[in-house]
Amino acid sequence: MAEQASPAPTSAAAPIFQIQRIYLKESSLEQPNSPAILLVQEQPTVDIQLGVNAQPVADGVFEVTVTATVQTKIKDKTVFLVEVKQAGIFEIRNLAQEQMSQVMGIACPQIVYPYLRGNVADLIQRAGFPPVHLSEINFQAMFEQQQAQAAAAAAAEIPQIITT
Repeated sequence: MAEQASPAPTSAAAPIFQIQRIYLKESSLEQPNSPAILLVQEQPTVDIQLGVNAQPVADGVFEVTVTATVQTKIKDKTVFLVEVKQAGIFEIRNLAQEQMSQVMGIACPQIVYPYLRGNVADLIQRAGFPPVHLSEINFQAMFEQQQAQAAAAAAAEIPQIITT
C-alpha cells in the first residue's frame, strides 16, 4: 500500500496583500485672488507638501491616504491652492507588526501616488494653469525619516527621574 505524503503543517498563515480599491477621496481648488492675479506677469513660487496616513477600516482592511497640497503665490498673494487626497483600501493580513507598518508606509503609498499625481496635474490644468507634475517620491526614505523622528520624539518624552 502506497503512503500519501500529507502537506507539512504550517505554523503561520500565508501573508495576504490585496488592493481592494483606489479612489479620489477629496479634492479642492481655490483661486482667491482671481481674476486680478491672473494678469500679473511675474513667476509664482510653488510650495508642495505631501503626507501619508493609514488607518484600519475593518479587521485586516486598511485605508491608506496620500495627500498633496500645492500652493502657488506671487509675492504674498495666492494664485491657486490645490489639495488632493487619494486613497486606497488594502487587505493586509498575517504580517508581523514591523512588516505591516512598512507595507502601509511604503508599498501602499507607492501604489496610490501615481493616481494622486494625475489628479493634481489634471485639476490644475482644468483650472486654466499649466499642470504641476509632482516628482517621484522615495516612500522608503520618507518612511524611514518619519520613523527616526518618531523615535527621537519618544526618547525626548521619557520622564526624567528626579531624586531628592
